[in-house]
Amino acid sequence: MIKLTHIWKSFGEQSVLKDISTVFEKGKANLIIGASGSGKTVLLKTIFGLHKADSGDIYYDTTLFSSLNPTEQRLLRQQMGILFQGSALFDFATVEENIRFPMDFLTDWSIEQKRERVDFCLKRVNLSNVQRLYPSELSGGMQKRVGIARAIALNPKYLFCDEPNSGLDPQTAIIIDELIYEITQEYQMTTIINTHDMNSVMAIGDKLIFIYKGEIAWEGTKDEVIYADCATLNDFVFASKLARKVKEMHTIS
Repeated sequence: MIKLTHIWKSFGEQSVLKDISTVFEKGKANLIIGASGSGKTVLLKTIFGLHKADSGDIYYDTTLFSSLNPTEQRLLRQQMGILFQGSALFDFATVEENIRFPMDFLTDWSIEQKRERVDFCLKRVNLSNVQRLYPSELSGGMQKRVGIARAIALNPKYLFCDEPNSGLDPQTAIIIDELIYEITQEYQMTTIINTHDMNSVMAIGDKLIFIYKGEIAWEGTKDEVIYADCATLNDFVFASKLARKVKEMHTIS
């Protein structure tokens, strides 16, 4: 569980996050949605510590992050897995070296332990015999799976995904969604996903947080979004004629 209370964040004169308070639940896919420029990416980066909030508190379960000293923060970061947009793999490193990176940086494991963990993580994301390949030798979907393998390398309690389906075809995007969801439930992680992919929302959205101009305009589930009484959310979710037709059909039924 991750809890936010009254989070504010500005860059210069521009307020990007305004009094954000919410709870991201363990073992569920928590999705942050919103239009470009709404503040959802800044929110995600603030939660996992890339940005520092101007005010407010972030709790990891019962631990207040700002109360930790640098050593304690480093230990907490070992419990975080991050899947960056575009996978963010190192082009100069092999698949094995990419997955080993958080282990090299944050653990004192032996090389044998690291290789065993690499093999385990690759098996979990349904990849085999790719350890010695480079990212340029992989398809976009395979690169994303390697990114997931690296994100779970340290068996994290908290998983952060920034636009995990960016650049993927619809069929591959569904596979990645299902994989993230399976891993979330299997390991009972608190997973937070930043996305604008409405297919993801309707497929795995256990909890949705809609950000509009830096504020939480609506919270609910994928089932509740169809009936939401929020004009800005409806404009975002049901922008296409087909989506509006689906909403009308659900409303009538």
